[in-house]
Amino acid sequence: MRFFADQLIFGLTTGAIYALIALGYTLVYGIIELINFAHGDVYTVGGLIGLTLIGLLHLQGATVLWLIPGLILVFLAAMSLNGLLGVVIERVAYRRLRNAPRLAPLITAVGVSFILEGAIFLVKGPNHITYPNLLPSGSISIFGYELGAQNLIIIALALGLMVGLQQFIQRTQIGRAMRATAQDRDAARLMGININRTIAVTFFLGSALAAAGGIIHRPDRRDGRRLHAGRAAVVRRVRLRHPDPGPGLPADRAVRHAGS
Repeated sequence: MRFFADQLIFGLTTGAIYALIALGYTLVYGIIELINFAHGDVYTVGGLIGLTLIGLLHLQGATVLWLIPGLILVFLAAMSLNGLLGVVIERVAYRRLRNAPRLAPLITAVGVSFILEGAIFLVKGPNHITYPNLLPSGSISIFGYELGAQNLIIIALALGLMVGLQQFIQRTQIGRAMRATAQDRDAARLMGININRTIAVTFFLGSALAAAGGIIHRPDRRDGRRLHAGRAAVVRRVRLRHPDPGPGLPADRAVRHAGS
């Protein structure tokens, strides 16, 4: 039974990280039907931004009074910077190819991936990079089972981010615009929705979530994680493509409501 509990927590922890990355895939695919192969490298960049900020803020070995606000600052800054990177990628590489043959943006995504990998190699080199262990290493006893505090913190952070994303998409005007754009881009444009802004926000959110995933997990096996997260995105498909418009918003009114 102890073995089962350990494997369950390990699976939930790993799945939480995969979910953060896969959400970025599904958000982008739901809007423009593009499997963004560069998303794994965006994930890596987010993790390295977080590592750089941790060093600049001297969080390793810091007291709890500085560690907690410092980590919050690292998450906010890294997610914001990585989100801006996603917006730049969308603006430079993908926007002009929205109406191009399906193969063109796919090849472009692979090219963007190579560019990011080359940039990471130039900045960090071929050296092995590890994160400092900033999370508590103790365990918490629940119903007689010792559960690692780090795993529980990672699961809680991932769940909080996913719930926040769900509420953002369901309850905000830009979230309704994202769902309307995913349903029918042309109809959404006719109803006054700014398609370019909506897609840019989608890339920002996906890249920001990828940065969060990169920070809460060590950055030494990202290539495999890109593959598994891509599978998770394809298997899950996209909630935005067949959305639940939410309470009081029938599907046939989603576009009209988002444009109001």
